[in-house]
Amino acid sequence: MMSNHSFSRPARAGKKSFFMQAALALAALFFFVHSASAEQLLCGIDRLETSGCRELSGLRVGLITNSAGVSRGGEADYAILLRNGVNVKFLMAPEHGFSADIEAGKKVGSSVVADTIPVFSLYGTTKKPDIRQLRQIDLLLFDLQDVGTRCYTYISTMKNAMEACEEAGIAFMVLDRPNPVVPLPQEGFMVTSGYESFVGAVNIPFVHSMTVGEIALMLKELLYRKLDLRVIPMLGYRRDRFVDEYPGFSFKSPSPNIRNVETAIIYPATVFLEATMVSEGRGTDAPFMQFGAPFIKSQELAAALQKYEFSGVSFDTVEFQPRSGKFSGERCHGLKLVVTDRKVFSPFRTATALLLELQRLYPADIALDKHGEFFDRLAGSPLFREMIKKQQPFDNIIEAGNCQVEEFRRSHPERFFLYQ
Repeated sequence: MMSNHSFSRPARAGKKSFFMQAALALAALFFFVHSASAEQLLCGIDRLETSGCRELSGLRVGLITNSAGVSRGGEADYAILLRNGVNVKFLMAPEHGFSADIEAGKKVGSSVVADTIPVFSLYGTTKKPDIRQLRQIDLLLFDLQDVGTRCYTYISTMKNAMEACEEAGIAFMVLDRPNPVVPLPQEGFMVTSGYESFVGAVNIPFVHSMTVGEIALMLKELLYRKLDLRVIPMLGYRRDRFVDEYPGFSFKSPSPNIRNVETAIIYPATVFLEATMVSEGRGTDAPFMQFGAPFIKSQELAAALQKYEFSGVSFDTVEFQPRSGKFSGERCHGLKLVVTDRKVFSPFRTATALLLELQRLYPADIALDKHGEFFDRLAGSPLFREMIKKQQPFDNIIEAGNCQVEEFRRSHPERFFLYQ
């Protein structure tokens, strides 16, 4: 299945139509599409490799990627391009750097790979590709592993890149990758006008259940109609399957604290704690899977959460001492989330209950307003924080978020979906 959003090579390149080259090469994959095992998951880079990268023949190429950008066989995407004779001019790295090992929020510097290929930072002095650099290439590739939560910044990087490519008049290609937690329901608050930020650049549900390729198609239709876009979809991808449920497919960590699929599932339930005086587990062996603070009474909080009768998750009391981040070197008391049934687990319902009880039990300590601006950027508007502070009924908060998601579904039908 190929995207209907084709593009032609910019006329200034003065060579054979890129669309014709791509169409011929991708048509060759048609029989491969139908013969591939339904159980086998192949990403965009795998499909590009299968064609010998003929779609990129004669083009000057840039690539946004990091160390998680590998094929099914574990080979780096840029290495595949080079091995197939693609003229790779430069790479670009997002937050966490090319090696995906830099802590969140820290600036990323430039580097070099394969001895001579520069890696420019998209998380330093600028978060948008330089137009002058883009005009040295014909096509910018995007191959980053997202985690399915809006505030994870790789989709913001993609949006900025799409905007820059449209301005520069060059083509943009997304090598699609799985949303590792796609079976989780779309939920959470949308982004209110005026509250856009790098942790909320795209107005989609907080837990969005889309792939980067699908988001790119939506952004093209809504914002970047002049952009030459192609998405290379995956094969064997299903919306009812978590990515670690595919035989033979290995999820590679895209950043220091999203270390496995289980963390990606829990991440949207605990990431709001980044904007409070509660440790979200950074600097421990279970970031985002546990949280705590010196002032929390673990048993008290666990008892308070019992009334919500959660499905698919339980809470274990824990103590930990972060090696870095909040309360570094201090003894923290808190809870560890254990997903018992990922098919019914709701991260946003869990996040709402956690925040309501933390605010009720420790209002001065969690300091919800201290980093209120950051919290609102994560949430997409002040509404979530205000409802938590006012101790609005749990069901009212969930309904407020659900109403926004339903409006999104009505105005953005599933025509952007590439997969069943």
